[in-house]
Amino acid sequence: MKVLGINGSPRKGGNTELLLKEVFKPLEAKGIKTEIFQIGGKKVNGCIACMKCRKAADGKCHQKNEVINECIKKMLKADAIIIGSPVYFSDLTSDIKALVDVAGYAIRGAGNPLKYKPGAAVIAVRRAGAIHAFDSINHFFLINEMIIPGSSYWNISVGREKGEVLKDEEGMRTMRVLGENMAWLLEKTKDKRQKTKGNPSSLKLRRTKKYKRE
Repeated sequence: MKVLGINGSPRKGGNTELLLKEVFKPLEAKGIKTEIFQIGGKKVNGCIACMKCRKAADGKCHQKNEVINECIKKMLKADAIIIGSPVYFSDLTSDIKALVDVAGYAIRGAGNPLKYKPGAAVIAVRRAGAIHAFDSINHFFLINEMIIPGSSYWNISVGREKGEVLKDEEGMRTMRVLGENMAWLLEKTKDKRQKTKGNPSSLKLRRTKKYKRE
């Protein structure tokens, strides 16, 4: 099994990446593979409602969005997804917002292939807006019929400068508990995910007569 962590912070090696790696520790201890995909700071474009992804029903963006399309491929192959973001103006980063809008619309138009996969959000925050950003990411998981594991607290940790989240003992413990719970959930839902992957009808690419942006 493999868990994909998506880093929405433009600061490589920053607090968001440290949180993702802390979640990974219990997963890796269980023999689950992990990978971080860096999307923060890369060239990504938001959805322009061109509807090409829905007409093609192929689960990818048909604008110049190579980074997001690469991320979508990794999301489809992963058994679970963790999306991490620092708080920008009381919400997620523009890079993660673009991913949510573009990938969410394209993937749902391709038959909801993320269904039954565990998904979790982790948030690095200086002071306020963490719960708002946390909710925004969880909306992506919920509409894709994914399963969200809980932890000992909301998956947030406080820190501004690089490495400051490491001083937040409760926040780091929350990340490790999240990793433990995700490992448990992955094992419990393994058969269901495998059956879904093996059933072509469950991932049948759906075409609709009208392409209206939700």
